[in-house]
Amino acid sequence: MASGTALIYDEEMTTHKLLWSDPICDIEVPERLSSSYEQLRSYHLVERCVLVPAREGSEEEILLVHSLEHLEVAKSTQTMNEEELKRVSENYDAFFFHPSTYRCARLAVGAALQLVDAVMAGKVHNGMALVRPPGHHSQRNAANGFCLFNNVAIAAEYAKLKYGLQRILIVDWDVHHGQGTQYIFEEDPSVLYFSWHRYEHQEFWPSLKESDYDAVGLGKGKGFNINLPWNKVGMGNSDYLAAFFHVLLPMAFEFDPELVIVSSGYDSGIGDPEGQMNATPEVFAHLTHFLMQLANGKLCVILEGGYHLKSLGESVCMTVKTLLGDPVPQITGEMAPCLSAVESIQNVRAAHKPYWKWLAYEDTSFLQNLSTKSHLLKKANSNPSLEDESQITNNNNTVKVERFLELHMKNILFPVPPIKTATTGYEGSEHFLLEHVQLVKEMDETEIKALVSGFYADLVKEDKTLLSLGSVFVILDKILKKEVCNGIAASPTAALSAAVALRHSVRFGFQRVLCVFVGDMQMIPNTEDGKMLVINICEKEQSRKTSCKHYISLNWKEDAGGNDFFSAVLGFILPVAYSYQPNLTVIAVGPNRNLGVSGISLLVALLRGLAESRVFAVIEDTEISLMQSVAEALAGASTPSFGIYVPPTQEKVNKIKALRDQFQQEWKMLQCSGKL
Repeated sequence: MASGTALIYDEEMTTHKLLWSDPICDIEVPERLSSSYEQLRSYHLVERCVLVPAREGSEEEILLVHSLEHLEVAKSTQTMNEEELKRVSENYDAFFFHPSTYRCARLAVGAALQLVDAVMAGKVHNGMALVRPPGHHSQRNAANGFCLFNNVAIAAEYAKLKYGLQRILIVDWDVHHGQGTQYIFEEDPSVLYFSWHRYEHQEFWPSLKESDYDAVGLGKGKGFNINLPWNKVGMGNSDYLAAFFHVLLPMAFEFDPELVIVSSGYDSGIGDPEGQMNATPEVFAHLTHFLMQLANGKLCVILEGGYHLKSLGESVCMTVKTLLGDPVPQITGEMAPCLSAVESIQNVRAAHKPYWKWLAYEDTSFLQNLSTKSHLLKKANSNPSLEDESQITNNNNTVKVERFLELHMKNILFPVPPIKTATTGYEGSEHFLLEHVQLVKEMDETEIKALVSGFYADLVKEDKTLLSLGSVFVILDKILKKEVCNGIAASPTAALSAAVALRHSVRFGFQRVLCVFVGDMQMIPNTEDGKMLVINICEKEQSRKTSCKHYISLNWKEDAGGNDFFSAVLGFILPVAYSYQPNLTVIAVGPNRNLGVSGISLLVALLRGLAESRVFAVIEDTEISLMQSVAEALAGASTPSFGIYVPPTQEKVNKIKALRDQFQQEWKMLQCSGKL
């Protein structure tokens, strides 16, 4: 499997700059690129990447998307004086030409294509291209919104042509709608385009009707254009995560892309004067982590906007750290999407219901966004200069945001443990020891007995089970002491091992431990103090204990050859887990497991995004065949493809819906409809 992360940066792209005064364009500065690269260097991330040189995109490559007329106009600007450049620039909405703009734009295109080549040829697993000018607003025949050539759209067309790809996902998390990309692909079912953007009921630039949720694509492309409009400012981490859980990720898993390209604008981050959103840099680590589970990890991240230099630089670093496989930092902020975000999410789901199998049985209906429309009426009757005042306040906030981010990053960043995954030896283990999996020494028998008799005597009744706990203690202690990121152990009694692991972690001082148990969980720990949250995925209803806030029973059985489990993971398990924000995750697979290998691998891979990637997996020793897949997921391998999508049955959808209704007031990330 390919390994490594490509980084593409060419200082020459900083020569494109504004030569005259323009209050709209003056935020698109060369320092956006150079300061992001310096921030990567300061975190020692540059030397960990595979440095790939940029090249100029050829005219033929640019013409994959743009008209000859557009190319000729751009080419003609190279020899113009300032007055002529200004005159040509005025033909476009929010764009400026410099004599070096054409060359820089060709380098930006070429960098995107170099990244696609490196990923598709298997030279690297994934990568990021730091480019200027950005691309997602540019259209076939026009520059627009700081963009000359549509780098991401050209990259997608190039990948289709050169590698015969039939399904490409473009994720646009810039705060502006990438209308250029939408226009290029709106009739094309081979490209699934997702954009969230500040919209405010068409008040925010580019102020287009077709940026709303009901623009779903045209002709054969219907259903393949997903717009999620943000109708107010101040959206935060939980709103972005909810959009991924309840809209983008289920669609992406059903679409099953062969390549994922991100239009990676960071003006959707905190402090940005354009976006005025509140999402902190680590949210981009989580979003990147989710996308790495698609397309066998083939992920190309290409820079778009981002105009607060500190917020931009930190967010770029969070993205690259995650691409490199580092543990994802704990997300901050209250885990509850705001009502306006939930309304937008519900409307997108309703608009796309006719086109997606995963939505077939979902209860969706359109909402009128009443929570923000009343605000619009007030705005229409208020003093128009208030908008300018808020901009001035925002400028004064730049320094405050810098100070906040300085402290915030110190709080959330942590030393990466030297070892990724630990295990102890057992029969057959030599066949699956990967590069990142390290064998650790078993605990001494006397130590085990002393530990068990002191704290766990009520749980452990037999000598055989007592001795098997040695590997649980030794691996868990290494995780708890942050000597390893995660670990995996085989056990003759996974349920007992999980119960001991939970109690041991709480005794160590962990306040929130998540346990996801797959199969028959013979012993259910006491979860009343809230220090543990148990989700039991089992085939039959657990009669011994009814579901409550900290013990949830999810009855699920994968049909033969079925791949519908991701609807339960994304629609229920992940939102609950993110609402809880655990310090440690225990994943146990017991007897009579009701999930296949791909479902369990997906669960492990996605839950690695929580608790700084501290995951302890314990597998019943009758299920040894699972060990390699789980170890690979822990070590950061991408989830294997689910194959042809089979939607969940109506009965299963109803189960998830019933659980969501039961728990969405407790675990607020479950909220995806305005009827709360």
